[in-house]
Amino acid sequence: MAKKVNGYIKLQIAAGSANPSPPVGPALGQHGVNIMDFCNAFNDKTKSFEKGMPIPVVITVYEDRSFDFITKTPPASYYLKKAANVAKGS
Repeated sequence: MAKKVNGYIKLQIAAGSANPSPPVGPALGQHGVNIMDFCNAFNDKTKSFEKGMPIPVVITVYEDRSFDFITKTPPASYYLKKAANVAKGS
């Protein structure tokens, strides 16, 4: 039998640098997820990416406070700003 989903959390975190500080800590804490378990798993999964690259992630939280997460591709705006060699774009 499948686990019952308690909620979804969508975040954008820099690759290899997830830590319990905001926005990660409060978002996971309100769902009762072990923050350090997520941070370690995310950092392991994104260690092959360039450090600091923004990675969108969707975290599925289950009723037993376990979680799964899916990383998505970095936003196109990141690559455009990098190619144009600009820090901010508007």
